[in-house]
Amino acid sequence: MNRKRSLIKTTKKAKSEFIHVIHPWPPIYDENSKVLLLGSLPSPKSLASGFYYGSPQNIFWSTLAKTLGVDEPEKSKEARLSFALKHRVAIWITLKEADIIGAQDSTIKNPVPNDFSDILKNSQIRTIFTEGKKATELFNKLAAPKIGQESVYLPSTSPANRATQAKPIFMERWNLVKDALND
Repeated sequence: MNRKRSLIKTTKKAKSEFIHVIHPWPPIYDENSKVLLLGSLPSPKSLASGFYYGSPQNIFWSTLAKTLGVDEPEKSKEARLSFALKHRVAIWITLKEADIIGAQDSTIKNPVPNDFSDILKNSQIRTIFTEGKKATELFNKLAAPKIGQESVYLPSTSPANRATQAKPIFMERWNLVKDALND
């Protein structure tokens, strides 16, 4: 019995420790990309899957498809990459690196923003959307002054945001992506 309690305590302790995350993937974009969608940092499940929004509980890909009025892409990296580019959507992450506990954006410390100059110079991106309050706060504080453009807030597609995802405001905000693509 004592051994079992010890394992539980160790597990809880591990979940409360900061880890240093260095974002491993290049941005998804090409010269036709018109909007940029940014999260804060990839979650541990996305890192394990090896691609953006790879957690099976995250509804990013289904939300984007619904916003665009098209079918959701298959779950492969290749299908999702092709889907984003076909619809002129660039995807990246606000932070190059930071310390974080699990996937809890509220715990982010020591954030270092990505450099957005190349992606903006080599595409048609005019609107930048940040997914979640923390991503919006970090982008507007750390990156916006360097590029002269703030981001537009979108509610998070993370499983931690299920209550907001059930409200009409969720899709109202996400429809701003479609509006920007049609401008």
